[in-house]
Amino acid sequence: MTASQNQPIPQALTNETQKVVEAFNALDTDAKLAWFYFVYEKMGDSVTPAAPAAAEPNLAPMLLGDYLQLSNEEQLAIMRQIVNREDTDYSRAYGALKENNQLLVWYAWAVAMGDTVVDIPEDYETTDAIDNLLSQIEGLAFEQQMSIFRTIAGEMGYSDVKPIETQAQTGKTSSL
Repeated sequence: MTASQNQPIPQALTNETQKVVEAFNALDTDAKLAWFYFVYEKMGDSVTPAAPAAAEPNLAPMLLGDYLQLSNEEQLAIMRQIVNREDTDYSRAYGALKENNQLLVWYAWAVAMGDTVVDIPEDYETTDAIDNLLSQIEGLAFEQQMSIFRTIAGEMGYSDVKPIETQAQTGKTSSL
């Protein structure tokens, strides 16, 4: 699923996990960023083994290299642009990645928070919506969690790549 498209939630999600994705999508931009932070704080040991092992970090030099040289304000602006699917260089670089690589970007940023990546403000207090989402995630099986994380990560960033129309949409049979 590419980031800039308004596609339905993938069929791999259950009704329960679809509701988590919908609740995440209802959050404002900064609450979404805070949620990602808390997911990695609370669940980093269970989330991270799947993403880095299936990812290719060399595909994201702009996001895992250049980004780290920017000021805190610039980094936060880029995170917001990615969450909001804005058409910017960094958001395009993110949107061009597969979901596992997108998760790797968030993981790398989470690990570097407070060091080379802008940290969450010390006085930040979570909202009930964020706390409820965290509780829902913690109660799910690992596969369900990863499905949610991939869906959420895949819906961010910008891409002008359009999906290939299906036979049902075109009325034509594909040819080989």
